[in-house]
Amino acid sequence: MEQLLEEGIEAVQWLDTQVVELVVDLRSPLLTKVMNSVTGLGSASAGLVFIGLCYLAGWREEFRVTLVALALSGVIVAALMVAVQRPYPPQPVCQTGGAETVAHSFPSGHAAAVAVYATVARRSEVLPFVITAAFAVAIAISRFYLGTHYFSDTVVGVLIGVGTVLVAERLLDSDRFAIPYLPDEKA
Repeated sequence: MEQLLEEGIEAVQWLDTQVVELVVDLRSPLLTKVMNSVTGLGSASAGLVFIGLCYLAGWREEFRVTLVALALSGVIVAALMVAVQRPYPPQPVCQTGGAETVAHSFPSGHAAAVAVYATVARRSEVLPFVITAAFAVAIAISRFYLGTHYFSDTVVGVLIGVGTVLVAERLLDSDRFAIPYLPDEKA
């Protein structure tokens, strides 16, 4: 079992190395500007804006699920960053030194956040899924394009985001963890 795990890790590291080499070869000034522009949409600040927009628009279910899922994913991402402490990829475009967040590559918190947005939009009757998903894909790609994460960090971030939405929905559907609606709101 240990050998199988080691082989799996080696395969992921090999794939990450191949993607880094490909991305470095594909970088261009214009694409780098675009990626630098979109990557911030996966930040914690953007998450607060997304939650606020859902609240202000009266999208109660989207607000509740997004709030819980982002909180869960934030805790999971931070814990994994501290536990794994994977260094950033070589040749980053986007400098991460001096950031006020946990300074490790694995997993991508931006990818987790945008996966939350896209998964919530997919299940929503009011949020535009195709637009949200397109932004989510662009932001996730920007993370390894800019060298702030390896490809596998981004994939795991996406899985965390999708998973936390599923957990948030379960928690909110259960009587034990339900956030009640106000009397004048409809369920």
